[in-house]
Amino acid sequence: MGALPWKKPWRLLAGKDKGKVMVPKRIIPCLDFKGGRVVKGVEFTALKDAGDPVKLACFYDRAGADELVLLNIASSGDGTESLERLIGKITRKVTIPLIAGGGIGNLDQMKTLLQAGADKVSIGSAAVANPEFITEASLRFGSRSLVIAIDAGYNKAMAGWEVFIHGGKTPTGCNVLDWAREIEQRGGGEILLTAIDRDGRRDGYDLELTMAVAAAVQIPVIASGGAGTAEDFWQVLTRGRAAAALAASIFHYQVLTIKEVKNFLARRGVEVNLNWEI
Repeated sequence: MGALPWKKPWRLLAGKDKGKVMVPKRIIPCLDFKGGRVVKGVEFTALKDAGDPVKLACFYDRAGADELVLLNIASSGDGTESLERLIGKITRKVTIPLIAGGGIGNLDQMKTLLQAGADKVSIGSAAVANPEFITEASLRFGSRSLVIAIDAGYNKAMAGWEVFIHGGKTPTGCNVLDWAREIEQRGGGEILLTAIDRDGRRDGYDLELTMAVAAAVQIPVIASGGAGTAEDFWQVLTRGRAAAALAASIFHYQVLTIKEVKNFLARRGVEVNLNWEI
């Protein structure tokens, strides 16, 4: 469905490990956009301008990102149309896979984004409202094209994590681990897991949450919310068992570069793609 072929995210090892498949951990910048600009806030609020989405996408492509996430966080009704146009502009210039989403609520909208050049589509609130949407999307487009976003917050009364929708504003009463298992059973290909209370704070990923979700399912988990240091990436990709780590503000504002993060991970023995140009 995507505009470009997938790169093989693995390599075979020699010696005593010959025959084992090692899947490199992925580092994924996130471009939240609104009104044609990339924005970033804290806990989904207090948004600040972070740059032009096409320029940032091209920069991250050269800088060694493994994928890009592009999310339309505007509340206007023309969100899919705006996202479609932006996908077209980006995929004409970058070579890495693109995950796109934001307000996607039906199969026709998914088809539009995939035809525009997205490699995967992320859905969140609509999947919670209608879990059958996951099943239908998986059957029509394949699990590989489907990423389910979970915005999670800890609920003391539930003694566990609760799923939130509508940009983290609306609690659902749904247990995150139960929902993650249902996502997998219905054919979701990956989970994009965001710890709401860590978003934009740069004080580390929620390791307990990430570890619990990764242990509950077999599909890859992309950890989001809290990246502040290279150590944070190492922690969530090893202890947290995440398949990928997503970050925004530390990359947008050049607190860290993708090269610095990957070099740090490689020195610690984490398998990563060393694929940057700049």
